[in-house]
Amino acid sequence: MTLAWLLGALVMFFASLVLGLAGFGIALVAMAFLPYLMSPVAAIVVLTIYALVFSVVALVPLRRDVTPRALGDLVLGSVAGTPFGVWALATLPISGLNRLIGLMLLVAVALELRGVMPQRLPGRAWGLGAGFLSGLIGGSVGTPGPPVVMYATTQGWSPRTQKGNVMAFFVVNQAVILAGFWWAGLLTREAVTLTAAYTLPALAGVLTGMALFTRIDPTRFRRLIFALLLISGLILLIRG
Repeated sequence: MTLAWLLGALVMFFASLVLGLAGFGIALVAMAFLPYLMSPVAAIVVLTIYALVFSVVALVPLRRDVTPRALGDLVLGSVAGTPFGVWALATLPISGLNRLIGLMLLVAVALELRGVMPQRLPGRAWGLGAGFLSGLIGGSVGTPGPPVVMYATTQGWSPRTQKGNVMAFFVVNQAVILAGFWWAGLLTREAVTLTAAYTLPALAGVLTGMALFTRIDPTRFRRLIFALLLISGLILLIRG
């Protein structure tokens, strides 16, 4: 057991706790630290594996709250956007995209704080667009959560339905992204080994987050979501 492993385990625990609690954010938290412990590409692949597996785990107690009909456009958009994201990860620098995403998140949080964040965005275009952006940035920088989470806050869903729908979307989204990583040769032995090495602390984190979720009321849940979006936006904007 090395100091590097202990630091990585701590990061994985808290990042997975955020996923279990809020339904997203594992990569937004972990990618602020993991590039110091492993290559950024390996970190993105590892977190995608965790996000897929833990989305299934978190979905089980929420399966009756999922509304499948509401997910069709998100899934279609994600499938269309993922190949572009995987191509970008394999060939392009990602700092500029990170900063653009961070700026978009800060604008959304500012709208929420001023009370002008839309409460409802009807129409298929919004779902398709949110899904496409999630596939694009999930495949490129490993953070597919913000677009779909922001879309979910405008659909009038309860906290359980919102988290359940986001988890169900991530099961498909992360599976498609992981398949893209395999096709591009990014699903390496190193990534699989690192995934196995941090499985226990990551699992402990997501189970702890799921337990805490049952104690949050709708108002606090919405505040938590936008607080995480604020922190994520600042991290992405500064770190690049």
